[in-house]
Amino acid sequence: MGDLLKEIRKNFPSVTIEEDEFLTLRINDGGSLLPLLKLLKTGYGFNYLANLTAVDYKDKFTVVYHIYKIPENEKVCIKVDINRDKPELDSAVSLWPAADFQEREVYDLMGIVFRGHPNLERILLPADFVGHPLRKDYKPA
Repeated sequence: MGDLLKEIRKNFPSVTIEEDEFLTLRINDGGSLLPLLKLLKTGYGFNYLANLTAVDYKDKFTVVYHIYKIPENEKVCIKVDINRDKPELDSAVSLWPAADFQEREVYDLMGIVFRGHPNLERILLPADFVGHPLRKDYKPA
């Protein structure tokens, strides 16, 4: 992972690196997400998106990706903070098709838009459902 960390520090200076059970990369600029994900997949072989979810912290959303390099069992967690006023990120479907349903679920329940997603529509709730029920400010009708 040494070469990977050097390349991230060089090419993504705004990314904060934390090492724990997972190597965690924190991104405050959503525009860096897709280039970083491409580097991890094509340059370093992280070939499996295990999980994509989001957390509402009232003042911001954090989108969380857990990716693995199989069969080496190396893992990376990427956390991207995004603005609540315009919650958007680029879609990862072009890199990992498994992101399709996971991004739709985050969109459905949290209202985060994934730009470039091929079919971004509700997946769990009816199409006419109003609101996003996992947001902390959601109020049922």
